Amino acid sequence: MTSAPRDTGPIAAREFPPRDALEREIGKARSQWSSADLVDFAVRAGVRLVSLMHVGGDGWLKTLDFVPRSAAHLRDIVEGGERADGSSLFPGMGIPSGASDVVLRPRPETAFLDPFAERPTLVVRCGHLGRDGRPLPQSPDTILRAACARLEAELGVELTALGEVEYFLGRPYDPSDIYGAHERGYHALAPFVFGQDHRRRAMDVLTGLGIPVKYGHSEVGYIEATEADGILWEQHEIELALQPLTDAADAILLTQWVLRLLAHREGMRCSTEPMMLAGHAGNGLHVHLSVCERGRHLPVFASGDELESRARLLVGGLVRCGGSLMAFGNRAESSFARLAQAKEAPSAIRWGRYDRSALVRIPVVPSGASGRLVVEPTVEFRLPDGSAMAHLLLAGIVQAALAAREEHDLAALIAATSMGSPAGAIADLDPLPRDFASVADALGRHRARFEAGGVFPAELVDAVVARLGAAAERPAEETKRSCRQEERA
Repeated sequence: MTSAPRDTGPIAAREFPPRDALEREIGKARSQWSSADLVDFAVRAGVRLVSLMHVGGDGWLKTLDFVPRSAAHLRDIVEGGERADGSSLFPGMGIPSGASDVVLRPRPETAFLDPFAERPTLVVRCGHLGRDGRPLPQSPDTILRAACARLEAELGVELTALGEVEYFLGRPYDPSDIYGAHERGYHALAPFVFGQDHRRRAMDVLTGLGIPVKYGHSEVGYIEATEADGILWEQHEIELALQPLTDAADAILLTQWVLRLLAHREGMRCSTEPMMLAGHAGNGLHVHLSVCERGRHLPVFASGDELESRARLLVGGLVRCGGSLMAFGNRAESSFARLAQAKEAPSAIRWGRYDRSALVRIPVVPSGASGRLVVEPTVEFRLPDGSAMAHLLLAGIVQAALAAREEHDLAALIAATSMGSPAGAIADLDPLPRDFASVADALGRHRARFEAGGVFPAELVDAVVARLGAAAERPAEETKRSCRQEERA
């Protein structure tokens, strides 16, 4: 199996008009944008506000808003950024309150027009710098970029990813509703789902922000309204397109932001809670991964059933470190309920072709009549859910793959964890954690893999272990309430 060749015929030459609103206005590819381009556009378009958007230590999007007084002031904002309180943005991660200044540093190529703002608002995504002017070690953005740089330096490849963003949409029940049926909503269309228009609007908005979308559809989940709350819930999914890891992580957060804002404005509710109700489908965040070398997506299999060398590292790293990656990818109490009932979720640390109960799955790759692959071959990591911190999860995946090079017998690990092997074929493999305490133990055992190369700061790992330990000691209902409050933040 080879990677899909690039089309050079007449169809490939005919491009659709650009859907990226700001790219269309500026008239350049995003990769070529400068702060001067943003200033010129903002003056022409009458931009009233500028929002510096970034990812905090809790994994959620944050914003710092400005009203530019002049073109010169706007240039200062989009070139230099602004200072902020690092001890508040990254609490418990070693930034002292007495010397906590950090800098939000804009990246012009990430800008977009806020589709929800009442006044013309330019949003620019930012990274973080410390007081020394270097990338801030505690920032999720810094950590992911450091992991990507290490991967390229040590293996000479780039990893691309896409997220399958699953979510439940809720609206008040009406007796005239004809929607849905229990666990039968997969690929359903209106009028048998009420969220179709919301999903399509979200896909259109995301494309306008410069986020490539692969497809969207209704999912299996459906929860009938109860007398207690009167809310009818149905599940949907938006699958994004492959991008470099840093863009892929941002795209997941922006997708969740767009979905929630649209739902709020339409009088509905949106939730990515891993498990809404026992016995029903949960919200996963499956991640597809594709290794690129010099711009070419590599095949997953070199020949027959033999994994390509870089894919072997990826699969081996995921099965070895899957449990510890739950510290970043499965952070809610209901994460364990989703795994326990094993509906469209992994039940054991296994990998294999096509199997949706596996921790790591190798999906089928469609091809045209001529045999040309129409999508890129990927490795799918099915363990994460809607509570994931996308940046730290993807950084952890990179570190796990790099650590697989040190595996005593990688071939034995791969063979023993394949779906066709007997259970318990490898004695030292960690079981899939079923509670926060087990996740904390797994992270503690594997922390050296994540800290390798200076990618994950030890203080951050300490903070995550402490948070997991505190969650393990809280009553389950209190933990659920804390997770719901974090989701609403």
